[in-house]
Amino acid sequence: MNKGVIFDLDGVLVSTDHYHYLAWKRMAEEENLAFDETLNNQLRGVSRMASLDIILTYNKAKYSDEAKTALATKKNTYYRVSLEDLNPTHMLPGALKTLNTLKELGVKLAIGSSSKNARYILNKLEITDYFDAIVDGTDITESKPHPEVFLKAQEALGVEKSACYVIEDAESGIEAANRANLISIGINDAETSPQAKHTIHALPELIKIIN
Repeated sequence: MNKGVIFDLDGVLVSTDHYHYLAWKRMAEEENLAFDETLNNQLRGVSRMASLDIILTYNKAKYSDEAKTALATKKNTYYRVSLEDLNPTHMLPGALKTLNTLKELGVKLAIGSSSKNARYILNKLEITDYFDAIVDGTDITESKPHPEVFLKAQEALGVEKSACYVIEDAESGIEAANRANLISIGINDAETSPQAKHTIHALPELIKIIN
C-alpha cells in the first residue's frame, strides 16, 4: 500500500511565525488596534481573513468587507517583503534530511497549508519539487480546523486514508487531520497535543512512524 505524508508548512518545515506577527502588528498599530503575541498565537494555522476577523473581534471593531480586504492585503504585503531574503538555510532542523529519506522510501509527499503564500515560500526554500501535491489557501474555502485542506491533499496524493499521515504544529491542524480521518502527528507546539495520534520531538523521528 502506498503511503503519504502531508506537511503543514509554517512551523513544521520552516518558521515564519515572527514575520507574521510583525506584519499583523504593523497593520494593527496603523489602525490603532490592540495586538500582542498572545493574540497572535490564536492565529496559527488560521487563514488570513479568519485571522483578521479574530483581531477585529478582539478589538470589537467593525469594518466593511472592502475595508477588511484592504487590511488583509496590506498585512500580506508587509509579510511578503519580510520573506524576500528567505532561503534553504531557513528550513527547520532535520527538515531537508527527512524529505530526502521519505522520497527514497517512495512515500508520496504533499503540502497542506492555509497560507496563500505557500508556493512562494516553497520556491524560496527550493523544495517545491519534493512534493507530489500542494494544497494551500488559494485552493480552499474553509480554514483549519475544517478538514478541507487535508482531504484535498490526500485525494491529490491518491493514497488511502489509513496510510496517510499529517504532521502539524498547531492544535487546529491536528483537529483538522483527525476530522479528515487521517493519522495526525504533532510536533513543536503540538508535541504535547492530547488530540494527536502520534507526537515527535524532531522531524527525523517521523521516519520510524511511517516505517
